Amino acid sequence: MNIANSLQLPAATFKGHLHGATTLSTPSRRTLFEKYWSRGKKPPSEIVDPTSPNFLKAKTAQTYQPQPQLGDLAPGSIFDSPDTRTPSTGPSSTKTPDARRQLQRNPDAMAAVLDPTPSTRKRWQRKMVIRDIRSRHRLSKTRRILRTERSSVCKSHGAKTSVKKLGPLARQIAGKPIEDAIVQMRFSKKKAAAVVLRHLEFARDEAIVSRGMGLGAGEGEGVVVEDGKGKKRRVRDETAMYVDQAWVGRGRYGREPNPRARGRMDVLRTPTTSITVLLKEEKTRIRLAREREEKRLRKKVWVPLPDRPITAQRQYPLW
Repeated sequence: MNIANSLQLPAATFKGHLHGATTLSTPSRRTLFEKYWSRGKKPPSEIVDPTSPNFLKAKTAQTYQPQPQLGDLAPGSIFDSPDTRTPSTGPSSTKTPDARRQLQRNPDAMAAVLDPTPSTRKRWQRKMVIRDIRSRHRLSKTRRILRTERSSVCKSHGAKTSVKKLGPLARQIAGKPIEDAIVQMRFSKKKAAAVVLRHLEFARDEAIVSRGMGLGAGEGEGVVVEDGKGKKRRVRDETAMYVDQAWVGRGRYGREPNPRARGRMDVLRTPTTSITVLLKEEKTRIRLAREREEKRLRKKVWVPLPDRPITAQRQYPLW
């Protein structure tokens, strides 16, 4: 069979092969490479030699994808400062920082996160209005405390330790200021203290960001308060945080192999334990100390025999 007919190419392309030549002619070699191996490649005329002076011109003429416009902090953010502002790369980069801060956010774009279920929010608001009307706009002591005092509860992940090892550390930090508790865990010799230290730092940062706690100045003479254990402490900042409560909880058990003799294998049940801390401000401790003092002053003096006349009793004994 003719080779030209099998490849569906003109016979002139394989002219040298038909006459007994051992190599293909130049037009035939170029046709095969262009048909089977050069698909989608640039022609040689478009490739620029890196050693030529036109290489830099072609490189600078490339078009770059526009960078996305970066966001900025809200005007009332506690982290807003000239050092933390990020300049925008879009058309608004020519504006001043004050002009960028005056830009209003689009509430429709944030509704999916801030208000995911409007019907549930309206039902809750209706319930709160009914409760307020029934109480005649009077706040109970619990609701007044929740509105005036701040608190934050933070639970850690399940650490690979037992309740018996983590419980004493939780009792050690309970009642201490957050900074003193961090120092105690930093210099503790217990292995589980590293877990408590990381969780205390995370709980402190979360309370500052989400609840706005610990942002006071801390100036002045301060107030001497007495905690529940009878220890007196001078408080200079009412917004300072302290660990009001700390407790541990048992989590799920893991499974680890334990090789034994004669090729046997046991399964170890490794415990996991979490620690939860309740952070409050010193304003709460001042209120509790004042309430204890007022209760102590209201208490009547105990006397063994009250000074009152004896009435409704017989003159003689009944034996």
